[in-house]
Amino acid sequence: MKKQAGRTEPGVAGNGDAKHEFVTAKIGSQRCGIAVLQVQDVLAPQLITPIPLAPPEVSGSLNLRGRIVTAIDLRVRMGLPRRAEGAHTMSIVVEHNNELYSLIVDDVGEVLKVSDSSFERNPPTLDATWRAYSRGVYRLEEGLLVALDVGTLLTFQSQEEAA
Repeated sequence: MKKQAGRTEPGVAGNGDAKHEFVTAKIGSQRCGIAVLQVQDVLAPQLITPIPLAPPEVSGSLNLRGRIVTAIDLRVRMGLPRRAEGAHTMSIVVEHNNELYSLIVDDVGEVLKVSDSSFERNPPTLDATWRAYSRGVYRLEEGLLVALDVGTLLTFQSQEEAA
């Protein structure tokens, strides 16, 4: 099947039953997915250097093969309580606007292939914060997979804009 220039979102009529691949991760008890094509790397826990005056969800920065990577705690970004000190974490490294970001999650699962037929827009019962950072959900036998929108997730309002 050939891709067209005017790409449509999953679940939109005219897509057929295309397959999409996601790296799955757990944030709290929720299973989430990040499109495989956006993932640069998956990392075990790393030494993170704090960044003074950074937003609460910015844990700090780390050095990945000579590149500075901003570490974002997705639990904090998604409005969940911080994890206990020393709790196991993993990171999914993505690139956004030519910058690398390490998305800190509770756990990383497998690469999952899902079809358009299982896609639905965000349900109204989904928490508003999760809706803001999600492209929609995929219904799976084991529950919902929230498809995260990396671009929205990594867009931060400056203090001036927020005031």
